[in-house]
Amino acid sequence: MNLQTALLQLEKHIQEVPEHFKQFSTDVLLQKPAPGKWSKQEILGHLIDSAINNLKRFTDTQYFPQPYTVIRYNQDELVVINRYQQLPLAHLLQLWSGLNKQILNIISTIPADKLLYTVITPSGDPKTLEWLAIDYVEHMEHHLKQIG
Repeated sequence: MNLQTALLQLEKHIQEVPEHFKQFSTDVLLQKPAPGKWSKQEILGHLIDSAINNLKRFTDTQYFPQPYTVIRYNQDELVVINRYQQLPLAHLLQLWSGLNKQILNIISTIPADKLLYTVITPSGDPKTLEWLAIDYVEHMEHHLKQIG
């Protein structure tokens, strides 16, 4: 996937995901496939956490000293602490949509030279800001496929 495709996909998801989630019954949204696994609603919550953390990365990388080091976040703890399983779906969809609209705005206006800025991933690998943006959309699509 290249950056232009990622931006188009993100725009498409912003339009389609809320309607897709509204088709599920509450029981289906909250059902966990196995102990220790996330429900569809918790996966949406995880995507909110991803958006929050990546929005900060997309902005900070542009002005922090280079290379920018990506800080890992605890996915499982954030899903529990944010109580995604207990919150109304409408609230979660509004939050997810708003964050991703801002991410789309930020990514689509990153100057070409800054897209080449180096980010160090939690595994220690050097990547570019452009790679991070594409990876964000690919990560989202991975989880959207899990939701079905």
